[in-house]
Amino acid sequence: MTAVGNVLIVGGGTAGSALAILLARGGVTVDIAEIDSRPAALGSGITLQGNALRVLRDLGVWDQVGAAGFAFDSLGLRTPGGDLVAEIPDARTGGPDLPATLGMNRPELAAILTKAVHESGARLRPGLTATALTETEDGVRAELSDGTTAAYDLVVGADGIRSAVRRLIGVDTAPRPTGMGIWRIHTRRPGEVERTDLIYGGPCFIAGYCPTGEDTMYAYLVEKARPRESIAEADKPARMRALAEGYGGAWDTIRADITDPDRINYTWFESLLAERPWNRGRVVLIGDAAHACPPTLAQGAAQCLEDAAVLAELLLAGDRLDQSLFDAFMDRRFERVRAVVEASVQLADWQLNPVPDADVPGLMGRIAAMVTQRP
Repeated sequence: MTAVGNVLIVGGGTAGSALAILLARGGVTVDIAEIDSRPAALGSGITLQGNALRVLRDLGVWDQVGAAGFAFDSLGLRTPGGDLVAEIPDARTGGPDLPATLGMNRPELAAILTKAVHESGARLRPGLTATALTETEDGVRAELSDGTTAAYDLVVGADGIRSAVRRLIGVDTAPRPTGMGIWRIHTRRPGEVERTDLIYGGPCFIAGYCPTGEDTMYAYLVEKARPRESIAEADKPARMRALAEGYGGAWDTIRADITDPDRINYTWFESLLAERPWNRGRVVLIGDAAHACPPTLAQGAAQCLEDAAVLAELLLAGDRLDQSLFDAFMDRRFERVRAVVEASVQLADWQLNPVPDADVPGLMGRIAAMVTQRP
């Protein structure tokens, strides 16, 4: 017996898909309500650290992910002109038999996970979200946006940083801007780009890039946040090119490709951490619905995947669903997630408000050592 027989997951992103795969393979009936009914378009890139790859291997999709992405084991630091200052070995947080880091296109990761969801037997219901959740004596009655209702043993809110489920269950935590904004472009990969290289200095706080495949990469520029409404779609290439003028090396090739506004995304760095517990009765939050952080440690996706892995383990191993199971989930997740969120925000704050004795390597090393251990 498992702790649950049927589960509704609201949100079919990284966390929701991973949880659905694990539960369905364990014999649980799973529905996924995913509000976005459109197939993933070009999108941007994603950086996956070793502890994220470890969960993807547990899901059985590592071979596909490894083939689709671009793996590397070091980090480069460069001057604004493009000269290499340092090459730093990256921590293999997923273990010695996995790369330290892998970059890939987000839509390709989504497609791999969606295929695995279908193969697991979970049912994906696109274009839907939850509009009401009512606790019953032995479960949750969920009303969906198409007007249908159904009863579930458990409802999981995996619907992102602006989670509808979080609001429905009265968790009033909201995302907070850190004061930084990031420009991202999906573009072609120059031959010399074989890992992430970062530049601190020049017109931006950070200029960087990550290879995502044989011919692709994404590049980004981090600046002080500007009002989103001040950026017209047609003006995006000119604005990003102007910032990129301050950088040489591979940026000369990148800058020449900054022409198509559809390939450019501008967003703010935000953070969020819901206090424990992440459940209200038989409704629980995971992933970005419960916690989110700026990408200064590239741990966002990894922490979402770890949530799914731990919750699935507890649900499949348990024989009853009560608060003790949710408390066990929090005991294994909350402090680890808090450390990642706080460290990610701290790194951003040190960029905005420089501190002479800021121990950036020490902070990054402590987080790497922590996430190397399984949660």
